[in-house]
Amino acid sequence: MTGPDRPAKVLLVDDRRDNLLALEAILQGLPVQTVGADSGEEALKCLLVDDFALILLDAQMPTMDGFETARHIKRRERTRHVPIIFLTAADRDSHLALRGYAAGAVDYLTKPFDPWVLRAKVSVFVELWTMTQQLAAQSELVRAREAELRHAGVALDEATALLKGALAADGELGREQVEKAMAALAKARANL
Repeated sequence: MTGPDRPAKVLLVDDRRDNLLALEAILQGLPVQTVGADSGEEALKCLLVDDFALILLDAQMPTMDGFETARHIKRRERTRHVPIIFLTAADRDSHLALRGYAAGAVDYLTKPFDPWVLRAKVSVFVELWTMTQQLAAQSELVRAREAELRHAGVALDEATALLKGALAADGELGREQVEKAMAALAKARANL
């Protein structure tokens, strides 16, 4: 799993090793960890074991093309939210772009593309991912604090009941109930 302190992971999927190396070079210096996959099948395996902020996916690959890979990604509950940017060497065929968007892509870039444009797009998605991770961590802290406050409330209710009982009792019984109430109050204070 990827936490809020670790860099965002970007999955690079292309059947050509030189394209994967070029993408890694373009993204160098960004606060990302790149993971390369040379097929749709390998990409799906990577998505089973890691969480990714973004997927850069070649549209045209042998065996399982990028469109089919994207459909598999979007069918899985765990990965359906991961944004996909399609990269393709195909001519500016609007039909392919529409196919990419229909498969779940958030963007579609035709090679050769401007590396600075790709870096800017990756930066935006990584920033969104980072903010989402931070919100999830803050949400977890709020839930933990609410649980602590509920426990403190239970301890305060217990102490109140004991003190009411001590008022009604006399002698040693009253003293024992006051001591129990003091212990319950100390427990409540520890939870605050």
